[in-house]
Order: sequence, then C-alpha cells, then structure tokens
Amino acid sequence: MTTKPISRTRTLVECALMIAIGTVLAQIKIFEMPNGGSVTLVSMLPFILVSFRHGVKWGLATGFVNSLLQMLLGFYAPPANTVWAFAGMILLDYVLAFTLLGLAELFARPFQSRVLGIAVGTAAVCVIRFFCSYLSTVFVWFSTAPEGMPVWLFGITYNGAYMLPELIITTAAAALLYKAAPKLFTAAE
Repeated sequence: MTTKPISRTRTLVECALMIAIGTVLAQIKIFEMPNGGSVTLVSMLPFILVSFRHGVKWGLATGFVNSLLQMLLGFYAPPANTVWAFAGMILLDYVLAFTLLGLAELFARPFQSRVLGIAVGTAAVCVIRFFCSYLSTVFVWFSTAPEGMPVWLFGITYNGAYMLPELIITTAAAALLYKAAPKLFTAAE
C-alpha cells in the first residue's frame, strides 16, 4: 500500500532533478542564434530521459514544466507586438517545443532493439521541436527573414542551423548513455 506513493514521490523528485539538470545544461551554449535558439550541451536529454524512464505521461509533464521555466529564463519578444504573435510564440517556441520532448518513449516502442528505439525516439522529438520552431518562424518571426528570401526557406535554414547539430549531439549522447548505463533508461522500483 505504501509502495505507490513512495514510487510517485521518487518519480516527482527525479523529474524535478531532470528539470534542474536540463536548465543548467541549457545555459551551456556552444552556439547561439541572434533571434533565439542555440546549440547546447544536451539540454533536451534530461526530459527525453524522463520519457524513457517513466513513460510519456511523466515525460510530457516534465517537458511542460521545463517549457514554463525556459520561457521565464529566455523569453524573446516577437517582432509583431500583437496578442496573436505572443500567443503563437509562447505556444510554438516554448510550450509545444519543450513539452513534446516527452513523446520520445512513444516513438521508441516499435523497435525491438532498445538502443535503436532510443536513438529513433530522441531524433523524432528533436524533429518535432524543429517543426515547432519552423512554424513559429513562418507565422510569428517571418519579418526577420532577409529581404528576398522566402519565409519557408528562412525557417528551414535558421532553425536547421541550431536544431540539426542539437539533434545529432542529443541523439548520439542518448545512444551512448544507454550503451554505458542502460539502467538509467528504466525506472527503479
């Protein structure tokens, strides 16, 4: 009877620790873009790890809390000062972009090879985050596109400049971490 609350408490503590670790890692920037976005030291990995350890529900919840914290720590005001621009930026650049990292386990499930599943799940949620940032560029940040460059192309190149390296680094780190310490990817009872 007391096992479940202890387990839930332990999971909450782990999620809080992952949020703290992810926040610190997000401050270690390898490269930073002028209008937001950066290549960090695997700052998405702690939230992806929660998804693998505790499932999609915990992953999404942890990602959501992280999205709010990221917004508080690095809010960039959109060029258009409208309610819709602010709402779009909050939703696409923060809430969806970071919350959906919690879906990693969902994408990993079909694979019999756990390391392959972890790599695919990690890459998939990085692509989802890229897509959120791309949509934000097209619908909110479009005025920052260089003159004469189609906004769809600007969205791909701008966001790809930091998300492609971030995807590669995070996916490689997840796979290597799994190879080195597979128990980190399963919840302890």
